[in-house]
Amino acid sequence: MRSITDITGYHEALASFSKEQLWALFDGNRSDLNIGHECIDRHPPDRLAVHIIDSKGHDERYTFGELRIWSNRFANYLTTLEVARGSPIAIMLEPSLAFYASLFGSMKAGCIAVPMFTLFGPEGMRLRLDDCAPKLFLGSASNVKPLGEVVGRQHVVVDDDFMAILAAQSSDYDLSTSADDMAVYQYTSGTTRQLPEAIEHRHRAIVTVILAALYGTGVRPHDHLCCPSSPAWGHGLWHGTLAPLAMGASVSSYRGKFDPLRLFEALEQSAINNLSAAATHYRMLRQCPRSKEFRHSIEKLSFTGEPIDSETASWVADHFGQPACSIYGTTEVGVILVSYPGAKDFEVKPEALGKPIPGREVAIIDESGEQTTPGVKGEIVVRRGNDWFKTKDIGYTDEEGYFYHAGRADDVIISAGYTMSAVEIEDVLLQHNDVSEVAVVALPDANRGQIPKAFVVSLRNGDNQFVEELQELARTRLSLHEYPRAVTFVDSLPKLPAGKINRKALREYVPTSTQNSARGT
Repeated sequence: MRSITDITGYHEALASFSKEQLWALFDGNRSDLNIGHECIDRHPPDRLAVHIIDSKGHDERYTFGELRIWSNRFANYLTTLEVARGSPIAIMLEPSLAFYASLFGSMKAGCIAVPMFTLFGPEGMRLRLDDCAPKLFLGSASNVKPLGEVVGRQHVVVDDDFMAILAAQSSDYDLSTSADDMAVYQYTSGTTRQLPEAIEHRHRAIVTVILAALYGTGVRPHDHLCCPSSPAWGHGLWHGTLAPLAMGASVSSYRGKFDPLRLFEALEQSAINNLSAAATHYRMLRQCPRSKEFRHSIEKLSFTGEPIDSETASWVADHFGQPACSIYGTTEVGVILVSYPGAKDFEVKPEALGKPIPGREVAIIDESGEQTTPGVKGEIVVRRGNDWFKTKDIGYTDEEGYFYHAGRADDVIISAGYTMSAVEIEDVLLQHNDVSEVAVVALPDANRGQIPKAFVVSLRNGDNQFVEELQELARTRLSLHEYPRAVTFVDSLPKLPAGKINRKALREYVPTSTQNSARGT
């Protein structure tokens, strides 16, 4: 029987998929499994594992053999500190040798790796540290010192002296973990929770996430995948790091402030053939004036986090010669809808989320819990045991079984009895040549209940003429009632750490005197 990694066609993937084939990809089994071993130890030691794209141009490369040695050293280092198995280890580091050594070394030692976003401030860190209560906190001097008493526990500044301590540890380590042992605490980037809560992942989670690699990013063992999202977040950690490494693929991560020019350089110089990024990254690539100067080897592209606008999707397909394929899921249930990059028998529809991943049952239900017919909007749900798990996203299907996103349930705008999609309005406004970024939210209105309000980023002056052009564009492309009745021009849109637009902040936005606002009729 062929390995599941040899199957690239959509129809064959559906017909031949089985959980047994999925488990056959790993050394471990349903009883004994370790993510560190599956991602690092079992692959050819001289093969490139991680390539770090540094925003300042100083790239780093590490083989599977090197990561095996350094992660074993970190596991032994934890032993010298008498850190007990099951202890959380907070890791607040940019992609680096120390980051990967501590990430995989923690899991090898039976501890729980807790990646922390390096741009968290003291309050953000305090909430998360209080929640997970780590036995050890690792960070660079620039991250640890400003936190001061927030750390309030055993912490280590990761510098040359620390790496020298690691280098003195044994490079051998005997693994012993259960597939059901806790491996990772993953914090979401959302702002809906007053207090952050970690999503808990056991070692067996690496088996499930391989589905996203096989069908969401299209990774195969000899690929070189680049994911510029931070490995502190779900996309960068699971899709951009753990899943591809578990299959023996090489990965490129990004360190520092994102620069589209640096990414274009890396795509050319490192022969990267698979790119998985946030929609924001693709928009920034599109806006790079030097994009045509570079060659690339891209065969598969994917995006996640939020929908990609049609203008950017068209540019991606034209520039790379491949469509950007959607990956859709939630932190709680993982990836459920994909567009099967690399499958020649799967048509990628530009605005679709794709179709269900093999082994997943996904549907659209209405307020009464009944499944809707094609074209009728409802909530996207996925089968979890005997019940439907609600994603809180609105969507619909078409006659061919493709799923489409129509915004978050709390982002649907109901104005004077009309239901509008913020996503659709945003997509149209981004077609205006002078619009760089846009976000639409519901604004309370005494007469209509709610009205759509657009926040626009543009180099052009935000005058009344500009507002009228945007409103007319939406009216003519969508409908006479579906347009932004209020428009505010801002220098930038607030973003969550994972790159998504912070819509909660926009709903609470108070304009300053230097920012232009206008209101239509």
